[in-house]
Amino acid sequence: MRKFSLGKWTLPVYSTLAFIYLLIPIAYTFVFSFNDTFKSNISWRGFTFDNWVNVCDQQGVCEAFGSSVLIGVISTLIATAMGTAIAIAIVRYRFKARSMVNLLLFLPMATPEVVLGAGLASQFLSMGVDKGIVTIIIAHVMFCLSFVVVTVKARVASLDPALEEAGRDLYASPSQVFWKITFPLLLPGIMAAALLSFALSFDDFIITNFNAGPATTFPKYVYTAASKGIPAEANVVGSAVFLFAILVVVTVQVRGAIKAKRLAAIK
Repeated sequence: MRKFSLGKWTLPVYSTLAFIYLLIPIAYTFVFSFNDTFKSNISWRGFTFDNWVNVCDQQGVCEAFGSSVLIGVISTLIATAMGTAIAIAIVRYRFKARSMVNLLLFLPMATPEVVLGAGLASQFLSMGVDKGIVTIIIAHVMFCLSFVVVTVKARVASLDPALEEAGRDLYASPSQVFWKITFPLLLPGIMAAALLSFALSFDDFIITNFNAGPATTFPKYVYTAASKGIPAEANVVGSAVFLFAILVVVTVQVRGAIKAKRLAAIK
């Protein structure tokens, strides 16, 4: 007779319950994206595909989503380019105040968003800057930059300098060494940092709300509409973004597994 082991089942049960708990809001959003709504999306009234087919019929949904994508892409490009350069400089070079720069880069990550957002809003106000898309991008670059530096810095620190030395021994110029050797080796870390930066920018509400002015992003639109029940079309956009993220993750994992299998077969 096999003995029942509480310790053996504790972790699987706990993990399953935690997973279900995390998926409940996502499942609710996905289910209510098919709700046949009239004025609110609080109670279930029937199943329909119209919300997915005519997602832009709800006023403001697609405009807010487009603004979030635009802000996220621009913020990501700027933060990734600046963060990669800073990460390389911190790891590879010795300069005055290097420790101070490292400390200052961590401050936006440790500072509460409400403090960072309010501080930026006060600064824009004192400078007489009109709030809008530009101020949101500046704010997003500011807090995304730290995450990019931390992510890329770990990748830079793991590089083998001998590979770059080999390129220089073969008479490659500094630019050739960077673009042919260093950059391809850094690319996985840069891509990871860019994806993280875009996710943080697209998802942000607190800092955005302080610095948006009349501009509306998707999180801001959802917050404003939540009092009447988030419109089904907004649930459609949220569900589509989630499904797209899952597709990207699965694709990357499958490609990585195939590549690892091929390398193992070669060896």
